[in-house]
Amino acid sequence: MNETEAKRIVVMTGATSGIGANAALRIAAQPSIRLIIGARGAHTGPEGAEVIPLDLASLASVRTFADDVKERLRGAHIDMLVLNAGIQTSDVTQRTVDGFEVTFAVNHLAHYLLARLLVPCMEDDGRLVITTSDTHDPAMFPGAPKTLNPEALAHPNENHRGSRFNAYPASKLCNLLTARSFAAFAKVQPPHITVIAYNPGLTMGTGLSRDAPRFMRSFIGLIGPFFRLLSIFKPQFYPGTPERAGEVLAQLTLGEINLPAGRVYASLVKGKLTFPDPSALAQSDEALDLLWSESAVMVGIQ
Repeated sequence: MNETEAKRIVVMTGATSGIGANAALRIAAQPSIRLIIGARGAHTGPEGAEVIPLDLASLASVRTFADDVKERLRGAHIDMLVLNAGIQTSDVTQRTVDGFEVTFAVNHLAHYLLARLLVPCMEDDGRLVITTSDTHDPAMFPGAPKTLNPEALAHPNENHRGSRFNAYPASKLCNLLTARSFAAFAKVQPPHITVIAYNPGLTMGTGLSRDAPRFMRSFIGLIGPFFRLLSIFKPQFYPGTPERAGEVLAQLTLGEINLPAGRVYASLVKGKLTFPDPSALAQSDEALDLLWSESAVMVGIQ
């Protein structure tokens, strides 16, 4: 067995900016790790990482990426699969090449498909980490979803103003439900993996809103002090840093932090990691089953 084959294999999305870039640096620095990342265009990862083209706005690109990963593995198993990429946009009129609303498609559908394709290639006792957000919870954020309609998320009513503000929280709910689905499967069939839905909290200075209008990106950059003041009363608004959020993402990936038994959700608030209950809707088995079945149809997989 050569040196490359002996290393633990990490496959990661969202590793070229913000939280993911900070996590990837820490992961790649481990001498026992082989890091494979998916990235658009000319994006590169940390030194030593292998970069494979991936456009999460295209299901065909997701399939090609999964095939390329399997080819590089040459029969080896993935130890850690990190689905961290995400976007936030205020324009729900944007559609992917497959015809889906872009936030739902990139944040949920692409990662759902990628997990369906790559989890069977994972090592027993591996780790699947999916980045979610506490914005999924209406008890914390008024715009969070109170019901789940995957078809409406995939093809929203463009004249419904609320869709602009609900798309991101709803996609993060879908990430959490997807994590719960894989955790349930891992209990009864191989590979038996640890599944983590990670909320990095409100994090300033990331590329999350890179597709938003310039004025909005500028506004977000100016209101950090307001969020810090608001967090005295609402801790979820505490403005964290990509460095701290990335550090925790790396620790969860590498197994340096383990969740309590029976927990899937890990939430970083004010720099401290806790393991709370997600929203009632995120705990709904009915919502879980609905999302799984309708997502499978949308991506064309059984």
